[in-house]
Amino acid sequence: MFQTLRNAWKIPDLRQKILYTLFIILIFRIGSAISVPYVDVNVIASAVSESGGIMDYLSLLSGGGFSNASIFALSITPYINASIIIQLLTVAIPPLERLAKEGEAGRKKLAQITRYTTVVLGLMLGIAYFLMVKNNYNALVAEVRSGWSFWFAAVVIVLCFTAGSALMMWLGEQINERGLGNGISMLLFAGIISRVPSVASYLWNLFYHAGIQQLNGGAGLKYVLIVPIILVIFLAIITFIVVITDAERRIPVQYAKRVVGRKMYGGQNTYIPIKVNMSGVMPIILAVSMVSVPSVIFRFTGTPEKGFFYWIYRIFTPSHPVYAVLYFVLIIGFAFFYVTIQYNPLEMSNNLRKNSGAIPGYRPGKPTVDYIKRVLNKITLIGAICLGVIAVFPIFFSNVSGIQGLALGGTSIMIVVGVALETSQQMESQMMMRHYKGFLD
Repeated sequence: MFQTLRNAWKIPDLRQKILYTLFIILIFRIGSAISVPYVDVNVIASAVSESGGIMDYLSLLSGGGFSNASIFALSITPYINASIIIQLLTVAIPPLERLAKEGEAGRKKLAQITRYTTVVLGLMLGIAYFLMVKNNYNALVAEVRSGWSFWFAAVVIVLCFTAGSALMMWLGEQINERGLGNGISMLLFAGIISRVPSVASYLWNLFYHAGIQQLNGGAGLKYVLIVPIILVIFLAIITFIVVITDAERRIPVQYAKRVVGRKMYGGQNTYIPIKVNMSGVMPIILAVSMVSVPSVIFRFTGTPEKGFFYWIYRIFTPSHPVYAVLYFVLIIGFAFFYVTIQYNPLEMSNNLRKNSGAIPGYRPGKPTVDYIKRVLNKITLIGAICLGVIAVFPIFFSNVSGIQGLALGGTSIMIVVGVALETSQQMESQMMMRHYKGFLD
């Protein structure tokens, strides 16, 4: 990957795209450090660090902007949710389905609808965040806690959050048009990478201060051993993610020979590549959002101290085994759901028939559809289990080792490695186009 980046830097137009992408990321990081007015940042930061669960997830997506109550506190969450909603509605609502099939013009209209939906969701999430800041954390400054100043501060804070989410969407689109890589993924990548120094400092403190300095007393031996194990597991997870990202199942396809005029077409053998991890990190994002809903509700209603609701609150904490099991099951369910939306075996079979293609050993029509369904189900199950293991393993490891803050480690590694591989492949394809020799060379 580093060799690809060095070769891309030598090409002027690719170097310009890389610099433009870095400039957009710099704007994102600056915005993540600018807090909205009338909010006590220290109170918010301490409250988010103690809450865990969905708060850690939102802070992860925003690169720390959520815990700083910055203008980019909502990060790309409204845009991701809007994109998912529009994708689901495209399957359920015929007019949107027709737009998706109209080519470039239809995609532009769907993108415009997604933008409007993003602004609406940003407004709703901004209001929710303001209520959480006010009611649960009591983080408003003393000057605006009552009277007309309170309503003025409320409007300013909510509009700042909404404008920040819209600006994040625009920055991602600028990377798509003029930069390198997928814009939203690059911003998410930058937010996660920005937390690497704090994680490294945390592990160093465990290894040195809680480990080596306490080694003579025998209490620090656990941390001296556990930190290198964490680093080895970290490298193993990266290798595992790279393997399942590149792995694919190839369905052989044979095209019949046909004569058109004086020329003969077809007759070649090829294949349909099906990725093991077809849905990427999306099932993990959807699953962690769903399993954290009870935590979000209790943030608004208050934490119960006993009874049935306290039991619900306890089992939905990230360190509880029930949380991990539900998380794993939801990842598998969302993986199948996402693949069902993206891939239609009947349409794939019809396309093969129209192009005089067939899968060896299966007749065109229903046998081919059934075969593609079986392959998709098997591959999706394997990929979903791999995603579930990556996401859930840090939770169990955190419970066994007693080290907190590792619950979302698998999710963040999956996002970082996936975006890095995707961007590297895009750079390689663009360099290949620029060095392709035509028939006149």
